[in-house]
Amino acid sequence: MNKYLPIQITTDQQQQFTRDGVVCLRGMFDEDWIKLLTEGIEHNLLEPGKRHRIWDRTEDNRSVFYDSDNWRRISQYQEFVYESPCASIATALLDTDSVNFFFDAIFVRSPGVTFATPWHQDEPYWSAEGLDTVSIWMPLVPVSKKSALAFVPGSHLWQNNYRQENFGELNPDQQSDVDAVNFEGNWEPFPDIDADRNGFGVTSWEMNPGDCVAFNGRTIHGGSGALPPERDLKVFNTQWLGDDVRVCFRSYGMDPDHTQKMHAAGLYHGDRLDDTVYPRLPAQQINPIS
Repeated sequence: MNKYLPIQITTDQQQQFTRDGVVCLRGMFDEDWIKLLTEGIEHNLLEPGKRHRIWDRTEDNRSVFYDSDNWRRISQYQEFVYESPCASIATALLDTDSVNFFFDAIFVRSPGVTFATPWHQDEPYWSAEGLDTVSIWMPLVPVSKKSALAFVPGSHLWQNNYRQENFGELNPDQQSDVDAVNFEGNWEPFPDIDADRNGFGVTSWEMNPGDCVAFNGRTIHGGSGALPPERDLKVFNTQWLGDDVRVCFRSYGMDPDHTQKMHAAGLYHGDRLDDTVYPRLPAQQINPIS
């Protein structure tokens, strides 16, 4: 398993991330990491966490499975957090020496599922706030450009307060303990991005296992739902926080809601994240032996 970056993040890639809020990085993870995370997801599917939810369950039991914040109980996830090149990717893109790991998430789509992930931003759901964030979206199977996550470049710098989706309401099983948000009040609707995808510069990439997309938590993104009948999709996602990020308890709810965890660690609104709860990991840019 490659602990170090196989290739250095370039200045152009760093500038693209800063400008667009998203960049596709090729060949960052070797086959051993793909195998390990696939094993972890299989474990996760058999023993879902308390935050799991299922979207778009069909009569033939096809669905979209989501779960998050399982890295402390699933050993494969924990090894990936501490030993993979993810922290090096995040530090390089944010131009910093270290980052806090926030949480993990998985998305598993059955073959042929057509559920389209609504356009949204991630950071408004979080118990943290700041511009220095990196989400690393990593498919474990090949994914076409049409089926991959799509982004609106530059939208992380917009000052609009958009009404985000309550993903808990999209869950047909209605688990009572799934975190929920309620974006009522002074929130404006998202523009009709699908009506003018070219005008908004909507971007996605064909990807293979080992590739990843790194994006800012404020970048608008969504999924097409266009999955071929013979193709499934497994994605492992990690969230990384940089220097300007602070604890933020939101009145409209949080997803995932880390209030209890943060309070137990003595963290309150406006504090910097504690590295015992949210490990702060240094950059390991390249293999010193190579």
